[in-house]
Amino acid sequence: MNLHYLIQEPKIIHEKNPVLILLHGYGSNEEDLFSFAPELPDDSYVISVRAPYDLQPYGHAWYAIHFDADENKFSDNEQAKESVTLISSFIDEIVKQYPIDTKNVTLIGFSQGAILSYATALTYPEKIAKVVALSGYFNQDILPEVIDTKAISHLKFFVSHGTVDQVIPVDWARKAKPALENLGLEVAYHEYPIGHGVAPQNFFDFKNWLLR
Repeated sequence: MNLHYLIQEPKIIHEKNPVLILLHGYGSNEEDLFSFAPELPDDSYVISVRAPYDLQPYGHAWYAIHFDADENKFSDNEQAKESVTLISSFIDEIVKQYPIDTKNVTLIGFSQGAILSYATALTYPEKIAKVVALSGYFNQDILPEVIDTKAISHLKFFVSHGTVDQVIPVDWARKAKPALENLGLEVAYHEYPIGHGVAPQNFFDFKNWLLR
């Protein structure tokens, strides 16, 4: 496997089961979002993936974030695109290894993981059905130059953000809904009175969205 991961097998077995792929944020690891696993739908594989770049002294990242002398932040968009390709290859590997319904693959990303979930779904729409983007933003710079609106028309998005997020401003997150709707896509958008994290109500709302 090209990426390290944790897996929870489905409690209800079908011939082919859905899969929920969890993508953590900058500086975290695969154990972070895996804490959601016991509460997620019983018929799904839950696979939590570790990002490829090691940070010091601990944690992992999907791509580097650089600061200049004025403390402006820059994302390494080339590394981000490489991680999108890695996630796509990882999906190919797990659907070969486990009896997964290839028409029912959901990405659940937090922060950097959410940013890459948008990009992976829009770059490889044939591999993804749904995206849950938690506390991230829509980075146009890591998307394909031309997006085939017919090929992406089945995609569904749940987007949420904290109104007092100190890491990624809520104004950035709010741009995702119109950007996706301009591509003809269905978006459920929610805000919660919290910082950079997932409130219990947020979890409850996206779980219900998945069950629908």
